[in-house]
Amino acid sequence: MVRNKRRHSNGFGYIGFGNDQKVFNQHSKKPFSILKEKLNKETYFHHQLNFSNKNLTKLEKEIIKNKVRKGEKIRKQKTIIVFICVLVLIFFIIKLLIDNFMSRL
Repeated sequence: MVRNKRRHSNGFGYIGFGNDQKVFNQHSKKPFSILKEKLNKETYFHHQLNFSNKNLTKLEKEIIKNKVRKGEKIRKQKTIIVFICVLVLIFFIIKLLIDNFMSRL
């Protein structure tokens, strides 16, 4: 039996593009700044969020980083506390079950 040696071109699976490689190297028609403005308008319209397109200063970046770090630290502490409470509860239930089983003997 001979193995099928069919080769697929770049356009295989992309219906309508044909076999032209230039399709994969095209640039987007709209510049990114126009899309950012459209995103800002749509999010403000739907969610009342206002994105700014200005570059942040070093101080503003540090403030944002500190807020994220503080939030992650608080989330981590909450997770540890919940884990410890659940672990203590499980050990307490296991101890009760063992005591109950030993008292029957």
